[in-house]
Amino acid sequence: MIQAPDDTAEALARLRLCRSDGIGPRAFGRLLFRLDSARNVLERWHELPREATAAVRLADPAAVEREWAVTERHGARLLFLGEPTYPAALATIHDPPPVLTVLGDTGLLDMPAVAIVGSRHASGNGRTLTRTIAHELAAADYTVVSGLARGIDTAAHEGAVTAPGRTIAVIATGIDQVYPEQNAELAARIAADGLLVTERPFGAEPRAAAFPARNRIIAGLSLGVLVVEAAIRSGSLVTARLALEQGREVMAVPGSPLDERHRGTNQLIKDGAVLIEDAADVRAVIDPLAMR
Repeated sequence: MIQAPDDTAEALARLRLCRSDGIGPRAFGRLLFRLDSARNVLERWHELPREATAAVRLADPAAVEREWAVTERHGARLLFLGEPTYPAALATIHDPPPVLTVLGDTGLLDMPAVAIVGSRHASGNGRTLTRTIAHELAAADYTVVSGLARGIDTAAHEGAVTAPGRTIAVIATGIDQVYPEQNAELAARIAADGLLVTERPFGAEPRAAAFPARNRIIAGLSLGVLVVEAAIRSGSLVTARLALEQGREVMAVPGSPLDERHRGTNQLIKDGAVLIEDAADVRAVIDPLAMR
């Protein structure tokens, strides 16, 4: 089990490892398990087996220090795995991010959460239903987690932020970037009244590989994942699969088999996901878990 960094030097060393090309969450965990601290890893880097270091390009320590400083100037903060403020639910997954950058109300990380995800090309009915469910869940003291994408994600945040502010947006960019750009105003409101979360460094722009990694955080922060609309091949079904792997509940809204946006959700229900029509259905699944 990874412990909290014991001082700023250890925190900077961990951040440097996290920002190094070729070191993902699992490799990070193995390195700390081997040598107890990130400082030890860096000090003894050339003693490590070549198979552990050959594909790694260590981050520039000056760049890491700049990231630390600019993150603070932006009003954000870094949360390290093992710290009391690191979200407990996320720490239980098999590849938790070693460090998160957060902006907003970190108290939401201690609240029971439900993820709502779905199609970027959502129907009008899907967006309306999502806003209603998200608002009612947030009003019932649940935090609504989503990914700030177009469509269902946007509707989930819009519904929850009116409750007020009980929403977490897990983004696939740096904490200072907004993707898509059309959600800039929504992101600013979430930063003010809710919480933005990312594992990517300050200034990082969107890239395709970052979105599946982002999805594991969405599921990991939540007691369960509700999929409103999703095609058979979609990122939302990836999130649902990750939720199952993490032991989270999976729920789905059914729809017409003639609409491609419902084929994925209908398949989830066939595979055992809980059929959902309203917020009361979600609460019937989640309330017993929140009381554990």
